[in-house]
Amino acid sequence: MAQGQSPTVRRRRLASELRRLREAAKFTIEEVGEKLECSSSKISRIETGAVGVTPRDARDLLKLYNVASDQLEALVQLSREARKKGWWHAYNEVFTGAFVGLESDASSLRAFQALLIPGLLQTEDYIRAVMRSIRPNWIEADVERRVAGRMERQRLLTSDEPPSYWAVIDEAVLQRPVGGPQVMRAQMLRLCERAALPNITVQVVPFDIGAHSVMEGQYLILGFPEQADPDVVFLDTTPGGVYLEEQEDVQRYTLMFDHLRASALSPDDSLQLIFRAAERLSRQREE
Repeated sequence: MAQGQSPTVRRRRLASELRRLREAAKFTIEEVGEKLECSSSKISRIETGAVGVTPRDARDLLKLYNVASDQLEALVQLSREARKKGWWHAYNEVFTGAFVGLESDASSLRAFQALLIPGLLQTEDYIRAVMRSIRPNWIEADVERRVAGRMERQRLLTSDEPPSYWAVIDEAVLQRPVGGPQVMRAQMLRLCERAALPNITVQVVPFDIGAHSVMEGQYLILGFPEQADPDVVFLDTTPGGVYLEEQEDVQRYTLMFDHLRASALSPDDSLQLIFRAAERLSRQREE
């Protein structure tokens, strides 16, 4: 299934614009709900992007805010585009929330992982081993469905216009034998293979630097090509994850990431470390 532009980002952009226009028209959320005879919670969910907005609702809101006809029609069209289904809807039991939609439309991705190989760089067998470990009660069909969804997601990095992807991983990720020596060796070689692509950079934070700026956990910074779509930080610390969009938060995590990659091994040295890990695993398999 071909991947295309993400409707998730369009929804986010429309939600932000509807909020801006409401505030410019000097309406409260409660006043809008009263005038359109709907609940204020519906208006709030629309403005946060928690729910989509129908073209009819968009038109009603924009008319209330006295938006000029040309801008009104452009935003109503945006609401139509935001309602289209992305490729990931075929895997709605695998991917929940807005994350994959945002990821699909990003022009840059900066990731730190302290526990596992980043999802976009995992092999099928590594994914299987992780799934079986964290969900031992799943039947084989559940596992394979998630493997298929995650492999489809990885096509992003080799698409016609792939995002730039900068992954920084803790050395502990290389030492944790997920799936056993054979699976880990193949995973190390996959890292080296992917890092050879022009849009992908992989760095390793070695043990000997001690404590570093991101000891609390993994996160991802998503950057977008349009100025109207500000960067987002995704904290993968809870089942649903947490999104940070305030400029102060994004700047703080961006600075942390810059410090982290400055203290990590260079990309070339990182690949040498990964390749040595693959050789070590190869010897273990022979033994």
